Amino acid sequence: MTPPFKKELGYVGLGKMGKNMVLRLAEKGWKVLAFDRNPAVAKEIAAKTIHPVAELNRLLAEFSSSPRIVWLMVPAGKPVDDVIEGLGELREGDIVVDGGNSFYEDSHARAQKLAERGIHFLDVGVSGGPGGARNGASLMVGGERDAYEILMPLWNDLAVAQGFGYVGGSGAGHFVKMVHNGIEYGMMQALAEGFAIMKGASAELGLIDLAHIAHIYNHGSVIESSLTRWLRDGFKEYGEELREVSGSVAHTGEGEWTVKTAHKLGIPAPIIEAAFAFRVASEKNPSYTGKILSALRNQFGGHSIK
Repeated sequence: MTPPFKKELGYVGLGKMGKNMVLRLAEKGWKVLAFDRNPAVAKEIAAKTIHPVAELNRLLAEFSSSPRIVWLMVPAGKPVDDVIEGLGELREGDIVVDGGNSFYEDSHARAQKLAERGIHFLDVGVSGGPGGARNGASLMVGGERDAYEILMPLWNDLAVAQGFGYVGGSGAGHFVKMVHNGIEYGMMQALAEGFAIMKGASAELGLIDLAHIAHIYNHGSVIESSLTRWLRDGFKEYGEELREVSGSVAHTGEGEWTVKTAHKLGIPAPIIEAAFAFRVASEKNPSYTGKILSALRNQFGGHSIK
């Protein structure tokens, strides 16, 4: 389909994910008007089709096409509202895309508020970490179907093959991503516990290194997955003892939101709840299982091992 607009996009937030997405878009022929609160970051990736914008309130004025499309990749909560406010005068037909991990109820409220002014708001769950952002992500899009259809060229250029789709109305994209992250908590916890058990039995059974076992698991077994591959990579990088890696596991909002939403809906989610509780408890009770989880988070998301 031929888009009714040029491949021109405003992009706010050039962290690990944002920077990689902008580089990918530039390679796909998009003109990107890039803003970060640290001007040096935008200047770093300036190129023929990547144009740093020094001030947020100047970003909309730099567009040469309509509708103006602005992608936000900033932390959840107030930062999203601050950026929308800081953009200046959005006009009817403009499209704002929130690709961060916002709470789905906040996204629904933002969409309603902007719709009153004729402005479209799409909430997009983005999965795949910095590597996916650079090489093709998984995208879960919520909001107005018509706005989703208009941006089909964007989804095609950002996502891995067959890795995007429309999942429902306003808030649905972030809801689906929230549940995805809750599931991720449970899957990571099972891997970490299983390998901790093997570590505990290694001396008695003479088990060879855990990285090799993860490699075997990841070739044809039922638990073959990206997570198992990242676990192998973590062992290879930090060693089986994971000495440099923290046994206390950091956690972001999505796991907690998933648990609270399950309670609200009256739907049992004992595995996700236990995985989240483990991370909270690990702050005071670090363990080898926690080290594995921290190593996994580092491999797929670039999170600190400390």
